Amino acid sequence: MFTDTAVLVERNLLTVKRIPTLLISATIQPLMFVFLFAYVFGATFGGGSYREFLMAGIFTQTVVFNAAFTTVGLANDTSDGIIDRLRSLPMSRLGVISGRVTSDMLLGAVGLAVMVACGLAIGWQVHGSAADAAIAFAIIGLFAVAMAWVGAVTGLAAPNVEAAQSIGFLWMFPVTFLSSAFISAQSLPGPLRTIAEWNPVTAVATACRQLFGNEAPPTFPTATGWVADHAVAYAVGSSLVILAVCVPASLVLYRRSANR
Repeated sequence: MFTDTAVLVERNLLTVKRIPTLLISATIQPLMFVFLFAYVFGATFGGGSYREFLMAGIFTQTVVFNAAFTTVGLANDTSDGIIDRLRSLPMSRLGVISGRVTSDMLLGAVGLAVMVACGLAIGWQVHGSAADAAIAFAIIGLFAVAMAWVGAVTGLAAPNVEAAQSIGFLWMFPVTFLSSAFISAQSLPGPLRTIAEWNPVTAVATACRQLFGNEAPPTFPTATGWVADHAVAYAVGSSLVILAVCVPASLVLYRRSANR
């Protein structure tokens, strides 16, 4: 399986080399969100303190949106018949999918590094220890893997590339923005607040803020509840649950795609 994964990773990275716009998309889009929220909305939300609050949310949002690369990549390979060719070879089914996931993770890591540099440039700082920061980035990495496998399920389930793109954005935007990635979940009304509080995106963003030592702006309501008190545990647990569901689901869909 590992050899098959490595072969597919090399193949997918060669595609990025030949189509450099893929790398541009992975870096420019998150930078646009950083500057949009930091400076267009930042003055209203709290200026410098909001920019520190913002970065953990931007990191989390980006790994959710990066799932689109896996979604579109697998849908495109299925439509072009690449998956059928790979299926005819003595290759691991898991290796085929994990090759796409791994290459997209490497692409996402480049975008994350660019965002960290951008965050430092606009005044974001890590006030916690180096060990806490490492744990925060590990949580982001684990969540990125989980989101990539969600993207794999979406891409394999979609009948074509256009449908994959539409379905992907249908879940990405609500999951990202109905959370505390950019605002405090406590400011939302009734049921929306409950959904936002238990959203894994909220848990990952909150856990990273706690580990980075980035406090919310003074005007933001204080986060309360079980998730806020156990953000790290919930962020890790929810990512593992997503992986436990999506990895076998993607293998089932990979097998069923042969009958399309």
